[in-house]
Amino acid sequence: MKRTLQLLSVAILCCYTIATACTENTKVVDTTALRNWQAGDTVTAEAVEAFGGIDKCFAAETIPDGVWQRMQGKTYKANPHIGRGDLRHIRALHWDYDNRMHVGEMVCNAQIADRLVRILRQLFDAKYPIQRMLLPDVYNADDETQMRDNNTSCFCYRAVSGTTKLSKHARGLAVDINTLYNPYYKDRADGTRYIQPATAAKYCDRTQTFPYKIDHSDLCFRLFTAAGFEWGGDWTSCKDFQHFELIE
Repeated sequence: MKRTLQLLSVAILCCYTIATACTENTKVVDTTALRNWQAGDTVTAEAVEAFGGIDKCFAAETIPDGVWQRMQGKTYKANPHIGRGDLRHIRALHWDYDNRMHVGEMVCNAQIADRLVRILRQLFDAKYPIQRMLLPDVYNADDETQMRDNNTSCFCYRAVSGTTKLSKHARGLAVDINTLYNPYYKDRADGTRYIQPATAAKYCDRTQTFPYKIDHSDLCFRLFTAAGFEWGGDWTSCKDFQHFELIE
């Protein structure tokens, strides 16, 4: 009887040890941010793997109902030029300057959706830093506010600043990258300079070195121009260092 109890105790101890090891090796990974596609959230490589891998995190799809509802009266306003069927919702991951991985999203024209997904995946694979990739609706579609926050985005139904002409963004054919560090500016005839965002004056000097800077040697510049986009940094009447728009 004593021998039997000893053997039973050993068996129970072994089962407990195995169960504990299995529990430790099967740690539950939180994939909520990816399952719900919560743009702006930081995620880990383990979460991405548990979600289904990197490939599953880059896609262009028709605009989901929830996204469409968020856009109403903000980035989307009823108009005769572009509708829901003309647009696509982009899901992508991106790295920031501190090497953290984030969930990102973007709305663009269906015409450039596949190209944009490829570019964003190439930027991700190269660990190219993009600080934020949120829909402008988070900022109530206020361009100045989202640019000050260094947000990267595409579609917003609006006119070119200071005009009544529709922007390429209004058709989802232009992308703005890391907007605070790559501002728009125009030198006026009276000698003053108009800058967007207004907080980005020091980043107008492109001889300086700073994070997120786009120039001709930059991977972002090379990928977008190779895919048929022109860069606002090459314009002569003004400079728009954040801006890439489809050449039509």
